[in-house]
Amino acid sequence: MKSQLSIGFDAKRIMKNTSGLGSYGRTLINNLSTSEDIDIHLYSPSKGREGLRKQIIERENVHFHYWAGGLIPYGSSYWRSHGIIHDLKRDGIQLYHGLSGELPIGIHKSGIKSVVTIHDLIFLHHPEFYRQHDAKVYSWKFRHTIKEADHFIAISECTKRDLIEYGHVDEDRISLIYQSCSPRFSVEYDKSVLERVRQKYALPQRYILNVGTIEVRKNILQAVKALHYLPEDIALVIIGSYKVYTKKVIEYVKAHHLNHRVLLLHDVPDEDLPAIYTQAEVFVYPSLYEGFGLPILEAINCGLPVVTCSGSSLEEAGGPDCTYVTPNDEVGMANAILMSLEKDAEREQKIAKCQEYVRRFQSRDLIEQMFKLYRSLL
Repeated sequence: MKSQLSIGFDAKRIMKNTSGLGSYGRTLINNLSTSEDIDIHLYSPSKGREGLRKQIIERENVHFHYWAGGLIPYGSSYWRSHGIIHDLKRDGIQLYHGLSGELPIGIHKSGIKSVVTIHDLIFLHHPEFYRQHDAKVYSWKFRHTIKEADHFIAISECTKRDLIEYGHVDEDRISLIYQSCSPRFSVEYDKSVLERVRQKYALPQRYILNVGTIEVRKNILQAVKALHYLPEDIALVIIGSYKVYTKKVIEYVKAHHLNHRVLLLHDVPDEDLPAIYTQAEVFVYPSLYEGFGLPILEAINCGLPVVTCSGSSLEEAGGPDCTYVTPNDEVGMANAILMSLEKDAEREQKIAKCQEYVRRFQSRDLIEQMFKLYRSLL
């Protein structure tokens, strides 16, 4: 009989982030906790957002731990980067998994094994997408993590290559373990649910969809500009947290009288996302660079054709039957969307092939890989 693993996880993003980092952590924990071979301990500076926290399925082998508080300046941050090691030792943690590219300082000397998931190194590959201060902070954290980690998980071949090139990490210290998306994106929803969500967000009758933070790197203006070449009854729904770049998008929409064709949504609960995906006609993702591209996986599981950009990991996430265009070519993107709108046998075949391709990201296979890695480190 295998002994139960006692694993600690950095749960800050699980509790607070609606973006890909949070989704990765919540999906991973829910999948891992189905096994009796693991005792899961989630460490977070706070309880975060209740709606996100409750997405973690309650099971006997899942335990939550929070910063106890204190008078230390920047206390919760200090605890996450230093003080947490005391708690890990107290709780008998054998291995600590940093889910978002970070590890506490000193964990390598503590006797607790560590593994860290690296989602991307865009702050090194494309620092122009970040404020100078932020890029320096991310870079410092990454250099520290390289020294602390016993092993790395790359979520794509693209990220693995970047780890080797920019971090000079030996290949034998890296495991490629893809991420999977929540099973709710593969569920067929009742028409009443779809209609409720449609009315709740005043969704257009026909729309293409984009999901992701509204920032420069995500390049959503390429899809907005493509609307000029698409039928008038086709709208674009954009879902994501607002950044400074959002103002530029809104200004363009107003200046070109596209207000009636562009709908920006913010703080959409995760439980409503599948119904919004399902009612779209095409998913568009013009990102300039990604470590993986989780929304592509979600869209394919919801039965959508995908139009995205070439040049990073997106071909890896979507496979050969998604449509790839050159970044910033709005005419090419419009033509690709037009072909994807056609309700014909070829469109359905491409969707089916994409769904067959993404089965390689099924939870069961990925979790077996994760358990194998954990045990090898211990």
